[in-house]
Amino acid sequence: MNLNSKPTSTEWQQTRILKVSSAVFYAVSSFLIIVVNKIVLTNYRFPSYMFLGIGQMAMTIVILYAGKTLHFIHFQDFDKSIFKKIFPLPLLYVGNHLTGLASTKKLSLPMFTVLRKFTILMTMALEYKILRKTFPKSLVYSVFAIIVGAVVAAGSDVAFDAEGYTFILLNDVFTASSGVYTKQKLGSEGLGKYGVLFYNALLVILPTLLLSAYTGDLQRAVAFEDWHSLPFLSCFLMSSVMGFILMYSIVLCSHYNSALTTAVVGAIKVRGEMTRSNTHGRGRSH
Repeated sequence: MNLNSKPTSTEWQQTRILKVSSAVFYAVSSFLIIVVNKIVLTNYRFPSYMFLGIGQMAMTIVILYAGKTLHFIHFQDFDKSIFKKIFPLPLLYVGNHLTGLASTKKLSLPMFTVLRKFTILMTMALEYKILRKTFPKSLVYSVFAIIVGAVVAAGSDVAFDAEGYTFILLNDVFTASSGVYTKQKLGSEGLGKYGVLFYNALLVILPTLLLSAYTGDLQRAVAFEDWHSLPFLSCFLMSSVMGFILMYSIVLCSHYNSALTTAVVGAIKVRGEMTRSNTHGRGRSH
């Protein structure tokens, strides 16, 4: 019995480290991509949040395909079973991507972070309904306290933007749904973390590109005047890479933690970034 207890204790410690480290990784990634996207969309006034999302999807496909080709990572090859295994994640993935980028452009960073907290309540409700998970009353009361604080903060917003609020609340719905279904789909045989990421991006990039062309978003992106600017290109590339890193961190956090934990981590932003957005978020950077 004693011989068996030590490995169990070690395994528990390792699991705890993985839980905490994956949550920290997600928090840092979530913080950084908001900053980078804000620079691209607001400081440089890049006109196409949809094209920026396409760049992030393309980078995800390229990185994961290269990793699979070089045998660094493994996931199921494409076949007709993929659609059943992964649906509805692709729809939630593109909705999350586009509404997140749109709300980043429309709202100030402080208000963005406040309204993102509604994701926590939505995730709790979806975990209860879809995953049949129950929560202690103390946790439920804590979540409602967070929501009340968010409502009070939103009520004091003097720069109310109805379109921005619509985008961020839709983003909350997509994020919560994506988190819960990701947790469910990670158990699908053959997919795993990398398969979920790869096939999400692969299945939605072409429809998103067509939608971008249909709405004129693609044309505005191509006509953007700063494509020759190295600083802008560096920021755009950084945003594309961070898009992959963020999605990987979300899947990793969901793998080791509950969907609610992932939602809470995603809603937490460093308060110092609010000050940064007020002092550096005006004007155009070159």
